[in-house]
Amino acid sequence: MSLQDADQIMLQFIKSLLSGKEDADLPALPMGQRVYAIGDIHGRLDLFEALIAAVEEDDALAPTADTTVILLGDLVDRGPDSAGVVRRARAWQAQRNVRILCGNHEEMFLRSFDNADMMRHFMRHGGRETVQSYGVDRKALGAGSVEEAQAMMVQAVPSQELAYIASFEDMIQLGDYVFVHAGIDPEVPLAEQRPQDLRWIREPFLSHSEPYGTVVVHGHTISDQPEDKGNRIGIDTGAYASGRLTALVLEGSRRRYLEAAMSEDGTIKAGPRAVPA
Repeated sequence: MSLQDADQIMLQFIKSLLSGKEDADLPALPMGQRVYAIGDIHGRLDLFEALIAAVEEDDALAPTADTTVILLGDLVDRGPDSAGVVRRARAWQAQRNVRILCGNHEEMFLRSFDNADMMRHFMRHGGRETVQSYGVDRKALGAGSVEEAQAMMVQAVPSQELAYIASFEDMIQLGDYVFVHAGIDPEVPLAEQRPQDLRWIREPFLSHSEPYGTVVVHGHTISDQPEDKGNRIGIDTGAYASGRLTALVLEGSRRRYLEAAMSEDGTIKAGPRAVPA
């Protein structure tokens, strides 16, 4: 990152501090904590690497804090390098506090190893790219039956990798925020939420306008820009198709955003992005 980009990050951070004083009535993290929540990566290792660099630079320039990175799930499928994303996430965990949620695409991936019907569904929704990222030949994958593709995947993906993905969390609560992949059932208390809803739900969650008592930060449903609806914040900006991967930064009662974005010439820039209106 250039000196100019670093200055821009610092300026954005200072603006966020000056945008208003802390308000005890606003949702907040406990004092001294900072969270970077990253939306659905979907195999875009290039964007993920750029956003990691931006997060590290941003955190280094900001005042010292107890920092947590939360990946909101759907690391795999659709994009070209799901295996690389999983490896990079694991390496990042070895360096700092990175927590990872299980998305519906991780669920499909894990269930496809011993369920032919799920394997068919998985392959139709981005799983083909995931299997190829583990070294399975594209032509062989396309020519074989579902059962043969399943056998190739079983052979290619290490059992340790599956155990690691199976360890991903369903829900994380920090301060006045709850982090999930897809959303929550508005009619069910947080402690009683079903993993199926946390990983798959859209409605009635997306259109629910009443307060939850906590702000739900989620991915799963693509929007052109982050959606801050008061009771929920959606940050899946469709990285695999749009070329934009978004991170929400939370500290105290303040919110700001970082983004890694690919331009038309294929270059990727990462850093602060304007807060959505």
